Amino acid sequence: MDRRSIPDLAAFALLAELRSFRRAGEIMGVSASALSHRLRRMETALGVRLLNRSTRSVAPTEAGERLLARLGPALADIEAGLMEVAAFRERPAGRLRLSVPRSAARLAIGPRLGGFLRAYPDIRVEVVSDNALIDIVAGGFDAGIRLDENLPAEMVAVRVGPPLSMAAVASPDYLARHGVPKTPEDLAGHACFRLRWPSGAFYDWELERGDDVRSIAVSGPLIVDDTQLLVAAAVDGAGIAFVAEPSVRDELASGALVRLLEDWCPPFPGYSLYYPSRRQVSPALRAFIDWMRRPADAACPMR
Repeated sequence: MDRRSIPDLAAFALLAELRSFRRAGEIMGVSASALSHRLRRMETALGVRLLNRSTRSVAPTEAGERLLARLGPALADIEAGLMEVAAFRERPAGRLRLSVPRSAARLAIGPRLGGFLRAYPDIRVEVVSDNALIDIVAGGFDAGIRLDENLPAEMVAVRVGPPLSMAAVASPDYLARHGVPKTPEDLAGHACFRLRWPSGAFYDWELERGDDVRSIAVSGPLIVDDTQLLVAAAVDGAGIAFVAEPSVRDELASGALVRLLEDWCPPFPGYSLYYPSRRQVSPALRAFIDWMRRPADAACPMR
């Protein structure tokens, strides 16, 4: 094997990291069968098996682990060199793959994504919306966006949004029929909607006023995994929803929903973009970070 084998070695390293021909193929833009053929060709040239694979799993052999330990630093140096060269381009280019929860996709990225794509036409963005806490390294993502409380350790985090606040909301019709809750204790007598995380756990309503912090396991007629369904049901008068305030800003302005217990919903740090600390920032990711950190009224293409 010689320098012409570097692409095959990089493919092997990605396979060993992701342990999936399908996911590695998606990132490289080739089919899983083409990637499998490339690996067999490399194993034949070396005369040793590098990956054990079955219909359900992929894992490095002992020889594969040793090769991977040698390849890691070398491929990192190559990646750093390519990024340095890419910095000389007039416009950033390349692929940018992001993992974000659905709420962040709607509230943080959605309003700015179109402008970013127009400003940087050579960058191809893939946004994967999932409320599960994804391992962005194992998933082959360049970066993720989460609330501060959910940020993984050993990551570089950059704030990309303003502070947020939660909002308990209900329709005027519901409140006319059931009364207005004045305290957290009053919620026990109301139809409160619940949000379930991908792990199966419920989100308890987090209320805070000064030093008084409450975590309330509400009950009610609706359990969902998408806050938009909560909002729709609240507008229809079925109960009380507890969501991020920007999710219901239009409904509050129009009077379709009324905000409740507002003094129990103080602001908290908003979304942060994060990426592995050991990974050099690509020009595409740097451009996206800078774009997201600009004030909202400035994040638009130059006219």
